Amino acid sequence: MDWNAIWESVKGWLLNSGVKLAIAIVVLVVSFFVINLIARALRKQAEKKHWDKTISRTLIYIFKLGLKIVIVVCLVGYVGIDTSGLTALVASLGVCVGLAVNGALSNFAGGVMLILTRPFKIDDYIEACGQSGTVEEIRITQTKIRTPDNKVVYIPNGTLSSSEIVNYSEKDTRRVEHTFSIAYNNDFEKAQNIVLDICKSHDLVLDDPAPFVRMKEHNSSSVDLVARVWVKSDNYWTVHFDLLEKVKAAFDENGIEIPFNQLDVHVKQD
Repeated sequence: MDWNAIWESVKGWLLNSGVKLAIAIVVLVVSFFVINLIARALRKQAEKKHWDKTISRTLIYIFKLGLKIVIVVCLVGYVGIDTSGLTALVASLGVCVGLAVNGALSNFAGGVMLILTRPFKIDDYIEACGQSGTVEEIRITQTKIRTPDNKVVYIPNGTLSSSEIVNYSEKDTRRVEHTFSIAYNNDFEKAQNIVLDICKSHDLVLDDPAPFVRMKEHNSSSVDLVARVWVKSDNYWTVHFDLLEKVKAAFDENGIEIPFNQLDVHVKQD
C-alpha cells in the first residue's frame, strides 16, 4: 500500500473539494442565521404596523423556507455534486414519495384554500372538526388552535378546509339567548317585566337591537319565557352568566317559582 499516494490524494481533495465543502458549510450556517434574523425583523415590523397576521406570517414563513432551499441547491452545485444525478434519484423516488405525502399535499392544498378564502384569521375563536378554540397559527399543512382550557390542538388543513367552520369572532356583536321557566300559578307579566328590566339595566347589553322578552312556550309543567339581548362579541360570556345569576336572584326575591319536573302517582284501590 502506497501511503504517499494516499496522502497526496487526500491532500488534493482537502485543498480542492475539502475547502469548498468547508466554505459551503460556513456559508450555509451564516446564511440560515441571517435569514432567520430577517424573518424575525419582518415579523416584528408586521406586528408594529398591524398587518394582517394570517397573511404576513404565512408569507414570511414561505419567504424563509424558499430562501433556505435556494441556498442549499446553490451550495450543492458549488461543492461539485452532480445535480443531474440528484434529479434522477428524485424522479425514481417520485412515485413512492407521492404516495407517502399524499395526505401532506392534501393538507397543503387545504392550507392554500384557507389563506385564499379566509373563513377565519389568527386570534378568531372558531369551532370545527369537533374542536373549538382561538386560532394561534395557520401553517402550510395544519392550523394550531388553543382551547378554552389551554390545550393546543393541531387540525390538518385538508380536513379543516372541507369541514363546517363556525367563526364566533367574525362579527362584532352576538346574541345572548336564555329560556326562563316559571310555574303556571305565577304572575307571568311580573316575571316578564323582571327579566326585561334586568336585561335593559345591564351595562354591557346593547340598546340596539333592543332586549326582547316574550312568552316562548306552554310547557308540560311550566310557562317558558325567552330573553334575547345583543352584546359585543367580547362580552358574550360575561352577559351570559350575569343574566342567569341575576334572574335567579330576582325570581327568589319576588317569590316566582322555577318549576322542576314532578310526577304525581295515584294509587287506585279495588
